Amino acid sequence: MKTDNNSKSPAGQVLRLARLATLIILLVVVADQALKIWVKTHFYFGEEFEILPWFRLKFIENNGFAFGLEWFNKYVLTFGRIAAVAFFIWAIRKIIINLPNIGYGFITAFALIIAGAMGNIFDCVFYGEIFNNPYPPEIATIFPATGGYAGWFEGRVVDMLYFPIFTFRWPEWVPAVGGSEYEFFQYIFNLADAAITVGVLLLLLFFSRQATEAMNLIFKKH
Repeated sequence: MKTDNNSKSPAGQVLRLARLATLIILLVVVADQALKIWVKTHFYFGEEFEILPWFRLKFIENNGFAFGLEWFNKYVLTFGRIAAVAFFIWAIRKIIINLPNIGYGFITAFALIIAGAMGNIFDCVFYGEIFNNPYPPEIATIFPATGGYAGWFEGRVVDMLYFPIFTFRWPEWVPAVGGSEYEFFQYIFNLADAAITVGVLLLLLFFSRQATEAMNLIFKKH
Protein backbone atom coordinates (compact mmCIF):
# COMPACT_ATOMS: atom_id res chain seq x y z
CA MET A 1 0.00 0.00 0.00
CA LYS A 2 1.31 3.42 -0.94
CA THR A 3 1.43 6.21 1.61
CA ASP A 4 1.17 9.91 0.91
CA ASN A 5 4.64 11.00 1.93
CA ASN A 6 3.83 14.60 1.13
CA SER A 7 1.11 14.67 3.83
CA LYS A 8 3.69 13.58 6.40
CA SER A 9 6.40 15.97 5.23
CA PRO A 10 7.23 19.25 7.01
CA ALA A 11 5.66 21.12 4.09
CA GLY A 12 2.46 19.12 4.49
CA GLN A 13 2.35 19.88 8.20
CA VAL A 14 2.90 23.58 7.56
CA LEU A 15 -0.04 23.56 5.15
CA ARG A 16 -2.30 21.79 7.65
CA LEU A 17 -1.45 24.22 10.44
CA ALA A 18 -1.97 27.20 8.13
CA ARG A 19 -5.37 25.86 7.08
CA LEU A 20 -6.36 25.24 10.70
CA ALA A 21 -5.40 28.77 11.76
CA THR A 22 -7.18 30.33 8.77
CA LEU A 23 -10.35 28.30 9.38
CA ILE A 24 -10.50 29.20 13.08
CA ILE A 25 -9.95 32.89 12.38
CA LEU A 26 -12.60 32.99 9.66
CA LEU A 27 -15.21 31.10 11.72
CA VAL A 28 -14.73 33.23 14.83
CA VAL A 29 -14.71 36.55 12.95
CA VAL A 30 -17.79 35.69 10.88
CA ALA A 31 -19.73 34.41 13.92
CA ASP A 32 -18.69 37.43 16.00
CA GLN A 33 -19.68 39.95 13.34
CA ALA A 34 -22.94 38.17 12.51
CA LEU A 35 -24.03 38.26 16.16
CA LYS A 36 -22.97 41.87 16.61
CA ILE A 37 -24.79 43.07 13.50
CA TRP A 38 -27.91 41.11 14.47
CA VAL A 39 -27.92 42.57 17.99
CA LYS A 40 -27.18 46.07 16.70
CA THR A 41 -30.10 45.94 14.24
CA HIS A 42 -32.63 44.15 16.50
CA PHE A 43 -31.98 45.57 20.00
CA TYR A 44 -32.14 49.14 21.17
CA PHE A 45 -29.27 50.31 23.35
CA GLY A 46 -29.61 48.78 26.82
CA GLU A 47 -32.28 46.25 25.79
CA GLU A 48 -32.03 42.89 27.51
CA PHE A 49 -33.38 39.47 26.52
CA GLU A 50 -33.37 36.54 28.92
CA ILE A 51 -32.41 33.18 27.42
CA LEU A 52 -31.85 31.45 30.77
CA PRO A 53 -31.99 32.92 34.30
CA TRP A 54 -28.17 33.03 34.28
CA PHE A 55 -27.65 33.88 30.58
CA ARG A 56 -28.98 36.95 28.81
CA LEU A 57 -28.33 39.08 25.78
CA LYS A 58 -27.92 42.74 26.68
CA PHE A 59 -26.90 45.29 24.10
CA ILE A 60 -24.26 47.73 25.24
CA GLU A 61 -21.31 49.37 23.51
CA ASN A 62 -17.75 49.73 24.67
CA ASN A 63 -15.98 52.90 23.60
CA GLY A 64 -12.63 51.99 25.05
CA PHE A 65 -10.43 49.17 26.22
CA ALA A 66 -11.45 46.05 28.15
CA PHE A 67 -14.27 46.50 30.70
CA GLY A 68 -15.11 49.92 29.24
CA LEU A 69 -11.85 51.54 30.31
CA GLU A 70 -10.79 54.56 28.25
CA TRP A 71 -7.06 54.76 28.77
CA PHE A 72 -6.14 56.04 25.31
CA ASN A 73 -7.33 58.28 22.50
CA LYS A 74 -9.72 56.37 20.21
CA TYR A 75 -7.37 56.55 17.23
CA VAL A 76 -4.44 55.35 19.32
CA LEU A 77 -6.51 52.41 20.56
CA THR A 78 -7.80 51.42 17.11
CA PHE A 79 -4.46 51.67 15.33
CA GLY A 80 -2.80 49.95 18.27
CA ARG A 81 -5.18 47.01 17.82
CA ILE A 82 -4.47 46.91 14.09
CA ALA A 83 -0.71 46.91 14.72
CA ALA A 84 -1.10 44.15 17.31
CA VAL A 85 -3.08 41.95 14.91
CA ALA A 86 -0.54 42.53 12.14
CA PHE A 87 2.21 41.45 14.54
CA PHE A 88 0.28 38.36 15.64
CA ILE A 89 -0.35 37.30 12.03
CA TRP A 90 3.35 37.72 11.24
CA ALA A 91 4.20 35.75 14.39
CA ILE A 92 1.86 32.82 13.71
CA ARG A 93 3.16 32.58 10.14
CA LYS A 94 6.74 32.48 11.43
CA ILE A 95 5.82 29.85 14.03
CA ILE A 96 4.04 27.60 11.54
CA ILE A 97 6.92 27.75 9.05
CA ASN A 98 9.73 27.29 11.56
CA LEU A 99 8.04 25.11 14.18
CA PRO A 100 5.70 22.82 12.22
CA ASN A 101 5.66 20.28 15.06
CA ILE A 102 4.47 22.76 17.67
CA GLY A 103 1.04 21.12 17.65
CA TYR A 104 -2.55 21.82 16.68
CA GLY A 105 -3.56 22.87 20.19
CA PHE A 106 -1.09 25.73 20.37
CA ILE A 107 -2.02 26.99 16.90
CA THR A 108 -5.72 26.78 17.83
CA ALA A 109 -5.14 28.90 20.94
CA PHE A 110 -3.03 31.46 19.07
CA ALA A 111 -5.57 31.65 16.23
CA LEU A 112 -8.39 32.30 18.74
CA ILE A 113 -6.48 35.29 20.12
CA ILE A 114 -5.92 36.68 16.61
CA ALA A 115 -9.56 36.12 15.65
CA GLY A 116 -10.83 37.87 18.76
CA ALA A 117 -8.61 40.89 18.20
CA MET A 118 -9.69 41.06 14.55
CA GLY A 119 -13.37 40.85 15.45
CA ASN A 120 -13.21 43.93 17.66
CA ILE A 121 -11.16 45.83 15.07
CA PHE A 122 -14.06 45.62 12.59
CA ASP A 123 -16.28 47.43 15.10
CA CYS A 124 -13.74 50.18 15.68
CA VAL A 125 -12.96 50.73 12.01
CA PHE A 126 -16.37 50.42 10.35
CA TYR A 127 -19.29 50.66 12.79
CA GLY A 128 -19.13 54.43 13.25
CA GLU A 129 -19.64 54.89 9.52
CA ILE A 130 -22.15 52.13 8.72
CA PHE A 131 -24.54 52.48 11.69
CA ASN A 132 -26.53 55.37 13.10
CA ASN A 133 -27.06 55.85 16.83
CA PRO A 134 -30.73 56.54 17.62
CA TYR A 135 -32.12 57.12 21.09
CA PRO A 136 -33.82 54.11 22.70
CA PRO A 137 -36.24 52.54 21.99
CA GLU A 138 -35.29 53.21 18.38
CA ILE A 139 -33.08 50.53 16.80
CA ALA A 140 -29.96 51.29 14.79
CA THR A 141 -30.03 51.15 11.00
CA ILE A 142 -27.20 49.78 8.90
CA PHE A 143 -26.05 52.11 6.08
CA PRO A 144 -28.41 54.92 7.14
CA ALA A 145 -29.19 57.67 4.64
CA THR A 146 -28.28 60.30 7.21
CA GLY A 147 -24.81 58.87 7.78
CA GLY A 148 -23.14 57.10 10.67
CA TYR A 149 -22.65 58.16 14.27
CA ALA A 150 -18.86 58.61 14.01
CA GLY A 151 -15.98 58.60 11.54
CA TRP A 152 -13.78 55.80 10.32
CA PHE A 153 -11.72 54.21 13.11
CA GLU A 154 -14.00 55.77 15.76
CA GLY A 155 -16.65 53.07 16.09
CA ARG A 156 -17.70 51.50 19.38
CA VAL A 157 -17.37 47.80 20.13
CA VAL A 158 -20.69 45.95 20.49
CA ASP A 159 -21.10 43.71 23.56
CA MET A 160 -24.04 41.49 24.41
CA LEU A 161 -23.13 38.28 26.32
CA TYR A 162 -24.26 38.65 29.93
CA PHE A 163 -24.04 35.96 32.60
CA PRO A 164 -25.58 37.17 35.90
CA ILE A 165 -25.01 33.80 37.55
CA PHE A 166 -25.83 34.86 41.11
CA THR A 167 -26.06 37.89 43.38
CA PHE A 168 -25.50 38.32 47.09
CA ARG A 169 -25.39 41.10 49.66
CA TRP A 170 -22.13 41.84 51.42
CA PRO A 171 -22.35 41.63 55.23
CA GLU A 172 -22.62 45.01 56.91
CA TRP A 173 -19.27 44.56 58.67
CA VAL A 174 -17.27 44.31 55.41
CA PRO A 175 -15.36 47.61 54.89
CA ALA A 176 -16.32 49.82 51.92
CA VAL A 177 -18.84 47.38 50.38
CA GLY A 178 -20.83 46.30 53.44
CA GLY A 179 -24.58 46.18 52.78
CA SER A 180 -24.24 46.50 49.00
CA GLU A 181 -25.24 43.89 46.44
CA TYR A 182 -22.68 42.08 44.32
CA GLU A 183 -23.45 40.36 41.05
CA PHE A 184 -21.35 37.58 39.58
CA PHE A 185 -20.70 37.76 36.63
CA GLN A 186 -21.56 41.40 35.92
CA TYR A 187 -19.34 42.05 32.89
CA ILE A 188 -20.86 42.06 29.41
CA PHE A 189 -18.69 40.91 26.51
CA ASN A 190 -18.81 39.52 22.96
CA LEU A 191 -17.63 36.45 21.05
CA ALA A 192 -14.36 38.14 20.13
CA ASP A 193 -13.59 38.81 23.79
CA ALA A 194 -14.47 35.20 24.62
CA ALA A 195 -12.12 33.92 21.89
CA ILE A 196 -9.24 35.99 23.26
CA THR A 197 -9.90 34.80 26.82
CA VAL A 198 -10.13 31.13 25.82
CA GLY A 199 -6.98 31.39 23.70
CA VAL A 200 -4.97 32.99 26.51
CA LEU A 201 -6.19 30.46 29.07
CA LEU A 202 -5.31 27.57 26.77
CA LEU A 203 -1.80 28.93 26.32
CA LEU A 204 -1.30 29.44 30.05
CA LEU A 205 -2.80 26.16 31.21
CA PHE A 206 -1.83 23.67 28.52
CA PHE A 207 0.72 25.12 26.11
CA SER A 208 3.16 27.10 28.22
CA ARG A 209 6.12 25.09 26.91
CA GLN A 210 5.13 25.65 23.30
CA ALA A 211 4.47 29.34 24.07
CA THR A 212 8.00 29.68 25.45
CA GLU A 213 9.41 27.97 22.37
CA ALA A 214 7.42 30.28 20.10
CA MET A 215 8.50 33.38 22.03
CA ASN A 216 12.14 32.35 21.73
CA LEU A 217 11.69 31.99 17.97
CA ILE A 218 9.89 35.32 17.54
CA PHE A 219 12.21 37.43 19.64
CA LYS A 220 15.53 35.67 19.09
CA LYS A 221 18.42 37.83 17.95
CA HIS A 222 20.33 36.91 14.82
